[in-house]
Amino acid sequence: MYQTLGTVFFFAARRYDQAIEQYDKALEMDPRLASTHCLLGLAYQHKSMHEPAIAAARKAVELSGGATLFTAMLGDVYAAAGYRDEAEKVLAQLQEISKQQYVTPYAMARLYAALCKQDEALRWLETAYRERAALMVCLKTDPEFDDMRSDPRFEDLLRRMNFPIAGY
Repeated sequence: MYQTLGTVFFFAARRYDQAIEQYDKALEMDPRLASTHCLLGLAYQHKSMHEPAIAAARKAVELSGGATLFTAMLGDVYAAAGYRDEAEKVLAQLQEISKQQYVTPYAMARLYAALCKQDEALRWLETAYRERAALMVCLKTDPEFDDMRSDPRFEDLLRRMNFPIAGY
């Protein structure tokens, strides 16, 4: 329940303080929830609290046994913190892993967006759209894509997904 509420605060309302509070409550109940650590890291990231964001994202990767989604989110956090080399290493790692197992294109798009590589991010979002990647439901409100919202290709993608264009 707390994680779900935190996610609503994070994605739908962009109320990062309240999201952090809810994620903390969820982790009090079960500190082994990799997804909650990941989301907590993203909330810290959007408050420019970079060291706690990195710590939470690393914990998510550790608890998940290196799940690619959480690894990609760690790359996002590195990029936001200004650790571009670390983010690029994560990107290279995910590209190598993708030769052997599925890596969600949505996560790859987020990482490219975090690295300010909008063309690559849009290519990965198109792949995610074609594959009907589950996380595409977050596209309309995901703050990682804010810098791309005015791009006609992004607007076209939102239109094809039947998301309203105005507002976030």
